[in-house]
Amino acid sequence: MINWTRVTRPLAAVLLCGAVTVSLQGCIEMAVGSAVMGTLAATDRRTFGAQTEDKAILLKGERRIANIVGEDGHVNITSFNRKVLLTGEVRDEATKAAVEREVNAIEGVESIINDLEVMGSSSFTSRSNDSLITGKVKAAFVDTKDLYANSIKVVTERGNVYLMGRVTPREGRLASEVASGIGGVHKVVKVFEYITEDELRQMTAQPENQKK
Repeated sequence: MINWTRVTRPLAAVLLCGAVTVSLQGCIEMAVGSAVMGTLAATDRRTFGAQTEDKAILLKGERRIANIVGEDGHVNITSFNRKVLLTGEVRDEATKAAVEREVNAIEGVESIINDLEVMGSSSFTSRSNDSLITGKVKAAFVDTKDLYANSIKVVTERGNVYLMGRVTPREGRLASEVASGIGGVHKVVKVFEYITEDELRQMTAQPENQKK
């Protein structure tokens, strides 16, 4: 049985040190070849079908949101296992509701967590700080025993850290504790899909990309 933790952590540590403010997936795509990409994808606990749908939801959602919000807001859309998280700022409640309706109409979306705030758009400095916090949280996950860093998606808005992924309750608690200890984090919001320890053992023994 391949020890995916040993494979993933050294690679992730190097990449995060090189560009902490760039997303982990983005760094990997630029820095390593397709063989390593396949290894890291195997630690993503979504099926390849779900990963593909999440990318499609993201692209469609960004286009639809841009048409609604324009220059008067700042909205981030994150899709994990067909569950969508909306974060950022919009001008009013009507816009917040309109964004949710449009995203909900996208094929494949199963549920939406709408955490948009009605307020002025965050500043460039605030967003840069959020990117830095995200990088620090990911790096901390890499260094934490019993956490598969590539199985948890991290989103930060105005110092609030959102954690998404398919994790066990034990992993969820540990990830929340680690993220809460990072400087600049105001609060941690868990948007996890929970699995059992038995399911985790099966995933570790048989990576997602080998399942039919």
